[in-house]
Amino acid sequence: MTADDQVEAQGTDAASARRRFGIGAVVVVVIAALAITVGIGIVRGALAPVDEVVVEPTPAASPTGPTGDLYVHVAGAVRAPGLYVLPAGSRVVDAVAAAGGFTEEADRDAVNLARGLQDGEQLPVPREGEAPPAAPNASTSASTSSNGLVDLNTADATLLETLPRIGPALAEHIIAWRDDNGGFTSIEDLLAVPGIGDKMLQSLRDLVTV
Repeated sequence: MTADDQVEAQGTDAASARRRFGIGAVVVVVIAALAITVGIGIVRGALAPVDEVVVEPTPAASPTGPTGDLYVHVAGAVRAPGLYVLPAGSRVVDAVAAAGGFTEEADRDAVNLARGLQDGEQLPVPREGEAPPAAPNASTSASTSSNGLVDLNTADATLLETLPRIGPALAEHIIAWRDDNGGFTSIEDLLAVPGIGDKMLQSLRDLVTV
């Protein structure tokens, strides 16, 4: 190989090396650009606000009605007598407050503010000197449910005594307990009444309601 051939070969090798270097540099630049693009996308995704959708559970229907409301007629010595719709579980104090509170002549001691309300009942508030409303009796619809069960929260002593093994003394204990505690919230509350144990509770379970 002559000297000229050697020089030409060296020039060709140098040109090839430069081409390879240029291609490699382009590849590196493309890869770097892709990496930067992906990185920006990740950062933007991490910083983007996320909308949270809260799904409220559908309330279960209450035994008092489709919406669980109580319809109570408040009458007598209150500031705004009338029919009021109250949430299930409301007590007499809630009905009196909805009716604007007692008037000045109301006999407040004649009203048990802690008693639980029944759907469809009338709540009369007597004035001073008036006789308090008569206690419900066996013929009162509020004392028994539609299926004939005795309502522990409204039944008087006479109706309670129709239950098996319930005499005058035990009936009075039941009434005293519900007055002191604002009424029965479950049939199991009978176990807190003096004189009632597990066996008697089982014998009454299918005959009473709250």
